[in-house]
Amino acid sequence: MKIGCPKEIKPQEFRVGMTPNAAREAVAHGHEVLIETGAGRGAGFEDTDYTDAGARIADTAQEVFATADMIVKVKEPQAPERKMLREGQVLFTYLHLAPDPEQTHDLLASGCTAIAYETVTDDRGGLPLLAPMSEVAGRLAPQCGAWALQKANGGSGVLMGGVPGVRPANVVIIGGGVVGTAAARVASGMGANVTVLDRSVPRLSYLDDVFMGRLTTQYSDQAAIAELLARADMVVGAVLIPGAAAPKLVTRDQLALMKPGSVLVDVAIDQGGCFETSRPTTHQDPVYEVDGIVHYCVANMPGAVARTSTIALGNATMPFMLALADKGWQQACADDPHLLNGLNVHAGKLTYYAVGKALGIDVTSPQLVVKG
Repeated sequence: MKIGCPKEIKPQEFRVGMTPNAAREAVAHGHEVLIETGAGRGAGFEDTDYTDAGARIADTAQEVFATADMIVKVKEPQAPERKMLREGQVLFTYLHLAPDPEQTHDLLASGCTAIAYETVTDDRGGLPLLAPMSEVAGRLAPQCGAWALQKANGGSGVLMGGVPGVRPANVVIIGGGVVGTAAARVASGMGANVTVLDRSVPRLSYLDDVFMGRLTTQYSDQAAIAELLARADMVVGAVLIPGAAAPKLVTRDQLALMKPGSVLVDVAIDQGGCFETSRPTTHQDPVYEVDGIVHYCVANMPGAVARTSTIALGNATMPFMLALADKGWQQACADDPHLLNGLNVHAGKLTYYAVGKALGIDVTSPQLVVKG
């Protein structure tokens, strides 16, 4: 199979879909790998690192898309990239289709087979290709929120850890999964007063055990959220419904409960965001203000630490990428129900229920698609 990896064109996206190690493994499996020139530079990989691994360098993205049987990326294909997709081509990347009808319709029109990292599952009920980036984004969230809290950046001027005689920041984390746990680890390490909300009592019990009293856990309901908003200096939105649009857990009216200059960090923005006032931002222009509350809603937070993120993502995606290349997408998905869960689009048909529900599009069973 010919595997192509173009350079990411989303603003301030420095990650790359294939590491040189992944390219080397694919070549060792008998596949041809084509990397767009400069694709890995933002993550610290030069073209020579890829050629040393046996890959070939392409001058343009057009050459990559025209040549490859499978495209491996990081972020969802942007509008110019979607125009280059073709019938029968496999796209393996993050998609986040539920809040993005334009992308969804373009992928359906292209006739390609699109497999989303974020809906591939594992035996433990986890999301193995989303988890590494959730871990990164979760660890970044308090760091980015602390920057936004600085007065010069629009915040209230509260220091996360406080100083002797001055209280630390109150940080509320909505969601106790991978993102929330990572955010709690860093925020508590910075000395903040941390409360984690979740609807799973076993998960809250787990967090109590792991953090051994270094944070507070609370069952998540509207009353609890409203009470904590009034005290919060920072709120991290870390909720996830796999493949579906994120629920809106903080309304615009509730911003009035918060102290001026408080910060909302919406890690769920890729899935539409969990705050009613959230809208995607970029690393170039990361924050905006609504009703005196600072919003940090960068849609590709892990891109800020591209080296770490690329290697972590490459480690997770490589086995699935090799299975798709070795067997072809149809056999690979037939053999692995967890990879099949990643199938979102095939030949003009939507194959993921949560996306269809969010966008009002009829869905075809992925099992039927695989059987042909």
